[in-house]
Amino acid sequence: MTWTIIGVLIGVGFLFLLLEILVLPGTNIAGVIGFVLLGIGIWQAYEVYGGFAGTITLMGTILLSMFALYLALKSKTWKRAALNKNIDGKVNEIDPEKLKPGDRGKTVSRLVPMGKAVFNGEYYEVKTSGEFVDPETEIEVVKIEFNKILVKKV
Repeated sequence: MTWTIIGVLIGVGFLFLLLEILVLPGTNIAGVIGFVLLGIGIWQAYEVYGGFAGTITLMGTILLSMFALYLALKSKTWKRAALNKNIDGKVNEIDPEKLKPGDRGKTVSRLVPMGKAVFNGEYYEVKTSGEFVDPETEIEVVKIEFNKILVKKV
């Protein structure tokens, strides 16, 4: 076995450990495969090249692991990898002046039982009590509760 194969085993072992940490946390399979590959690479260095080369390989692997851990724990490392966007989506913001129970409107999409409707020129997401309502059907607001609009077919 050559140094190239030993290096590939150790490198792929590190990649599997990285995969376990970043992509597949909690599965343990990639982590176990990574540790096994690291172990096989170090064992082969001891077996083929002797105690001195094996110890150098072991120490190099440990130092590389400590360096990777240091980089991972630095404060700015994860800030570069993290998503830094704010969510600017909105839910139904219902102004009690514009929409109240008893108002009538039309469905824009099919209500199955939720869908879109227009009241007084503004679009809202509405819900029925379980019935399906076709598009362009006249509906009436039954009640407004926690930004949810319950409607019925007129």
